[in-house]
Amino acid sequence: MKLEPYFEDRRLEPIRDKVVRGVRLDFDDGVMLYRTHDLLGLGYLANLVRERLHGSVTYFNVNRHINPTDVCVASCRLCAFGKRIRDPRAYTMSLEQVWEAAGRGYEEAATEFHIVGGLHPELTLDWYCEMLRGLKARFPEVHLKAFTMVEVAYLARREKIPVREVLLRLREAGMDSMPGGGAEIFSERVRRIICDHKIDGEEWLEVARTAHQLGIRSNCTMLYGHIETEEDRVDHLLRLRALQDETGGFVTFIPLAFHPDNTALRHLPKTTGFADLKNVAVSRLLLDNIPHIKAYWVMMTPRIAQVAQRFGADDIDGTIVEERIYHDAGATTRQALRRSELLELIRKAGRQPVERDTLYRPVARTETTFTVLI
Repeated sequence: MKLEPYFEDRRLEPIRDKVVRGVRLDFDDGVMLYRTHDLLGLGYLANLVRERLHGSVTYFNVNRHINPTDVCVASCRLCAFGKRIRDPRAYTMSLEQVWEAAGRGYEEAATEFHIVGGLHPELTLDWYCEMLRGLKARFPEVHLKAFTMVEVAYLARREKIPVREVLLRLREAGMDSMPGGGAEIFSERVRRIICDHKIDGEEWLEVARTAHQLGIRSNCTMLYGHIETEEDRVDHLLRLRALQDETGGFVTFIPLAFHPDNTALRHLPKTTGFADLKNVAVSRLLLDNIPHIKAYWVMMTPRIAQVAQRFGADDIDGTIVEERIYHDAGATTRQALRRSELLELIRKAGRQPVERDTLYRPVARTETTFTVLI
């Protein structure tokens, strides 16, 4: 006999009925999920959806992060990474340094380069296109997941051309998909405080819409744990869901925990493991049309990311190799995990590890080469 779950918070019972029947959750449901303290009940519901979609599989990949520059014209209060061009601590790689860094010091062949950086006042669209062409020439099998919606919109403004043209030129140069960062929280009130130098939420969604219309897939994100409310988070998730209904272009959603150290918001407390797991679970329940939910181990620690595989996540990210943005903001996790360590984390969570490429096609691997199983 199968036992019915016991919910400490009985308000979860009507939501369980919706989840079991596959009925879409609404705004009020989302707010209630964020306000409940019944984390185990919430995790149970998210895991129902996760296992309905992916069974016991947890995905990971062998990837490398490349941040070509930390020079940025924006002065977002949430950021510890960006620096002014005259700051003696700032850096900007040459094209040769980017190409050299892509293949340096790691013997397991990456299937993906994840490329994001600051909004540099001098680097041109042509420079970025040349960077992509050089990477493709040297690493033709590697997927280039490059440039946030914020970076693309900035390049369009600098070059005085439409976003669509920027995307077409980047795609022609070798960009395969987009990472989806910079969304932060779409609430206009919040953005005025934490990132008023960035494009607004509607512009972020419009860049994503244009990319999807061109056949360029992307991820999407939400930054939580700063000054946003539960209502702000739900509004953000539902606006992503609405765009996914329209375009189907989002591959993965990544909830990102805010790290306040070394930012103008350093007075704010750090997120807890409780909050990290709750955001993963609520995301899985509300985003019924986005295939994958990633527990980004760099931000939430490998152990919390491991537990998150029972709270709605089906992905734990990848090897990463060198992450700068969140470590500048005080992340104390390592900057890389080996493939063997990811396998162990996933297996000890009771999940079946599957190495994937960026589009979630399984990868077969020898020690130094990989093959995408289409």
